[in-house]
Amino acid sequence: MRVLIMLPLIFIFTSACATGMQASDIHTEEVIYSAETTNMKGYLAYDKNRQGKRPGVLVVHEWWGHNAYARKRAEMLAEMGYTALAVDMYGDGKTADHPKDAGKFSSAVSKNKSVRKARFLAAKALLENHSTVKADDIAAIGYCFGGGTVLAMAREGVKLDGVASFHGSLGTNEPAQSGAVKTRILVLHGADDPFVPTEQVAAFKQEMENAGVDYKFIAYPGAKHSFTNPGADAVGAKFNLPLQYNAEADTKSWAELQTFLKQIFK
Repeated sequence: MRVLIMLPLIFIFTSACATGMQASDIHTEEVIYSAETTNMKGYLAYDKNRQGKRPGVLVVHEWWGHNAYARKRAEMLAEMGYTALAVDMYGDGKTADHPKDAGKFSSAVSKNKSVRKARFLAAKALLENHSTVKADDIAAIGYCFGGGTVLAMAREGVKLDGVASFHGSLGTNEPAQSGAVKTRILVLHGADDPFVPTEQVAAFKQEMENAGVDYKFIAYPGAKHSFTNPGADAVGAKFNLPLQYNAEADTKSWAELQTFLKQIFK
């Protein structure tokens, strides 16, 4: 199916600076871009004092939408020396406060492959064209819904240096075909995640092996869904969902990501 990507002018607004660094180091800005006829509201972060171009990393949000958590991760990537874009997959910066809405928003995107791909590619094009970015050095990471999204883009052959999924969905109705995946894959999984049964894990690994994908799969014992998000416990208690933050798994998985990015961008 033909995908149309529109790259309009980017409107920039002033914003706060990243955690743990002085205001003069990390520059952040809200950006508005378009995918087909929908306005998308992203969040860009980079170290303005770093000289020259650097790799870019896309951050795809959880099923709650483009919220403060996705922005925090973009800022953390900027602290590491990358230019990061927290993308908007729902359009107009839409977020959900209830699981019913989150499920509705995420399903609407996941079930429409052309929309999902157009929105991802529009964000990728914005990042590639930013003045601080090496256009040929782009990776993508995602959380929960976002993890499933970046894996879907890998399966569809989108050109990326690497993708990393944190507690993301692994299942698919369209498994990767041999030679189709053009990127390295890192999966950081909670071993006790009830949303991803062991059968789905086994099927994913077999799919990757059958397709000849360069991938690494790490499961953290005792980690449940949303193990990287410090806000998971409160949300889980509020809505009676099996969400739980795991500080050890969060720290270890972020360290794995750092190593992964250094390897793919060497």
